[in-house]
Amino acid sequence: MAKIPVGVLGATGMVGQQYIALLANHPWFEVRYVAASPRSAGKTYREATAGRWHATAGGDGSGGTPSVWDLVVQDANDISRALAANRAGDCAFVFSALEMGQDEIRALEEGYAAAGFPVISNASAHRWTADVPMLIAEVNPGHADIIPAQQKARGWDRGFIAVKPNCSIQSYTTPLYALIKAGYEINRIIVSTLQAVSGAGYPGPASLDLLDNIIPYIGGEEEKSEREPLKILGRVRNGAIVPAEGPAISAHCNRVPVVDGHTACVSLEFGSKKPDIGEVRRIWTEFRALPQELRFPTAPERPIIVRDEEDRPQPRKDRDADRGMAVSVGRIRPCAVFDIRFVGLSHNTIRGAAGGGILNAELLTHRGYIR
Repeated sequence: MAKIPVGVLGATGMVGQQYIALLANHPWFEVRYVAASPRSAGKTYREATAGRWHATAGGDGSGGTPSVWDLVVQDANDISRALAANRAGDCAFVFSALEMGQDEIRALEEGYAAAGFPVISNASAHRWTADVPMLIAEVNPGHADIIPAQQKARGWDRGFIAVKPNCSIQSYTTPLYALIKAGYEINRIIVSTLQAVSGAGYPGPASLDLLDNIIPYIGGEEEKSEREPLKILGRVRNGAIVPAEGPAISAHCNRVPVVDGHTACVSLEFGSKKPDIGEVRRIWTEFRALPQELRFPTAPERPIIVRDEEDRPQPRKDRDADRGMAVSVGRIRPCAVFDIRFVGLSHNTIRGAAGGGILNAELLTHRGYIR
């Protein structure tokens, strides 16, 4: 089939660059429109990213993203430019990797949706908007079906907003869901995340703050880590997504001197029915979901990879598993306070950001919301 032309908002930032790199050879989508801040507008994409390419794939100017380098960067605040590209057949929907204040992002994403653009967002501005689905494609694909209610309530025709969750929860939410789907109730969770510096964007924390150091605070991160899984595990009811009442989650979030890859150390307390370690390993090893069944281009073959080594997963060795889209888990063992504990790892700028957004777009295309 002909590729769907897409735009990337915030295309010159770290996550925007990762979108460009990952979409370079995508079989369904083709980047034909790029937009960023006014200071980048008017430059070619090559000029706007010169000397500050940070994506982990592509971008060498010769084979990574050749069709994008000569695109002229537009001002993301000027929706009329995107509408002109749409009329020219160059922008059917947009990925939002905007880097600005939350109120500004919220208003701008709504502006694009009102203008008729599906908006697949990496930003947090709409994660707690009740009629906006916050999707992990393997976990809650059914939440996409709230989109018609969102459009009706806001008077939008083709446009809508769908978001992906915070990168810090990717390393443990899918493993939690796999256990819940297998029939095990989880009552309480304690999680400590060790989050890579790329999660803070560029340039991130100053080197003197992070070298030989750990920063035990990331603004707003613990609240996101405790609340977002509940919306993902919630239900669609009367035109809104109602978060699940549990499990109760206590999160500690730390910035560590790792470039890419968020690690989570997790302890789980089950209800009356408790799986043994062998059962947990089996559930995670065998877990497959809709993206795997339908073989979406960006979907990992195994969404959860169980590591047998006593010292794995590790960011440097495991973050790129299955093109950075798989969650690696290991050190599955009894917990002296709760029932079991484990270590999870995911690539924060691929699975947790651009790759997760692309997989959500594939899901929404399959469901007919992107045309």
